[in-house]
Amino acid sequence: MFRPFEDLKDILESRSFQLTQKANKADIKCPKASNAAQKNFSKKPVKNLPNKLDYENERYLFLEAMKDVKPMLKQKILEKNANYRILTAVKNDEKDECLLYLDNLVKYGNGFIVSDTPEYIEGFGYNFSPEITKRLHRGDFSIQAHIDLHGLSAKEAYEVFKKFTKEAVLTGKRAVLIVHGRGLSSPAQPVLKTKVLEWLTRGQWRKWVIAFTSARPCDGGTGATYVLLRQSPLTKRLRNRFKTS
Repeated sequence: MFRPFEDLKDILESRSFQLTQKANKADIKCPKASNAAQKNFSKKPVKNLPNKLDYENERYLFLEAMKDVKPMLKQKILEKNANYRILTAVKNDEKDECLLYLDNLVKYGNGFIVSDTPEYIEGFGYNFSPEITKRLHRGDFSIQAHIDLHGLSAKEAYEVFKKFTKEAVLTGKRAVLIVHGRGLSSPAQPVLKTKVLEWLTRGQWRKWVIAFTSARPCDGGTGATYVLLRQSPLTKRLRNRFKTS
């Protein structure tokens, strides 16, 4: 067993030393000591002290060090007629307004705009105005189905995404929600969020997508994406016509 303090007693005893010899009372002088100090000095030493403690020498050294000390007079630190003023915060309407705005933002989320954050994503298909993404993000379209990809690998998530999108298209659903998370624990960029963006813009399902945007805070914020689907897929012929028009 490890016993780090086993030899501690022997070490302390080997380093101990005897104090000076006991001083004679006649040799102890207390120059300029107050009456109270001399009175206390004349008292008998406290009993049951260790033998090695030279009590009288200690008292003498203490009184010698304290001989020039004068007692402090009891007086108020702040006089009645002293001139002083209490510092008060300077009111600033603009500063107060900013603090109120910040307080509401932290406590209640009021004033938080997802589209102003760097995590916000959006996109729209051929022959559609960018205004469609604003309407989609604003919540003008009722969400008819949703899916959560949390905890899935990229391969598993794609299979679930493909099945979900296919079912949404076949059943005529127009607006759906895909929850993928923000990917804050990812070392580089969010994996599932990046994959969903890739599937919506480059995969086989892009011809069914009218627009997509990050969701509102109530639906997951930048950790989820609204997708607006077409009633019929966009063909290459129609895409070429949109390019030339």
